[in-house]
Amino acid sequence: MRLDIFSDVICPWCFIGKRRLERALQLRPMPGLEIRWRAFQLNPGMPKEGMDRQAYVEAKFGSEMRARQIYDTIRRVGSSENIPFDFEKIKRTPNTVDAHRLIRYAYDSQLQEPVTEALFQAYFLEGQDIGDKEVLFEIGKAQGLPAAELRPFLDGIEHKAEVEAECTTANRIGINGVPCFVLNGKYGLSGAQEPEALFPMFDLALQEEGTPAA
Repeated sequence: MRLDIFSDVICPWCFIGKRRLERALQLRPMPGLEIRWRAFQLNPGMPKEGMDRQAYVEAKFGSEMRARQIYDTIRRVGSSENIPFDFEKIKRTPNTVDAHRLIRYAYDSQLQEPVTEALFQAYFLEGQDIGDKEVLFEIGKAQGLPAAELRPFLDGIEHKAEVEAECTTANRIGINGVPCFVLNGKYGLSGAQEPEALFPMFDLALQEEGTPAA
């Protein structure tokens, strides 16, 4: 059984959705479930070097006041999931292609989950520029990826085509917001839903496999 999660590491709701999925799996363990993080870009037209955060916020939300209202709501929800969002630390909104490349690279070493978690924390809690290859190198190395192979990987283009293909797939199947959870390629749920909202999807997949629901 496989759960594909379409997500972007600069999406606060994706971080919240990750926490809620973790709680769902604590309440309803799914032995043998393979989780695969898939690429989605909130800002596909973002310049490679990223964008000044203040300019980005004004362009996206229209005003700093509107952005503050939205972030206050996210901060309250995040607090309930033990995520201390610190939006004020973020000085640059990055292009996330290289971050998604790193997540794909980590999959082969069975480190996709800790690398994804570290990217969320680096951006939302520490304000790091996760579009910067040196920042990505340090994150990957800290999570156990081999430094000797990691730097040339980040300097190259390996997995870029696959990241772009995943983004195209997301658009093709109608995903226009993240997180989006797709179980066994057929059962989908969009948004950072409460844990219980995932249970019907789990039940359908279990019934299909002939396994009794917990």
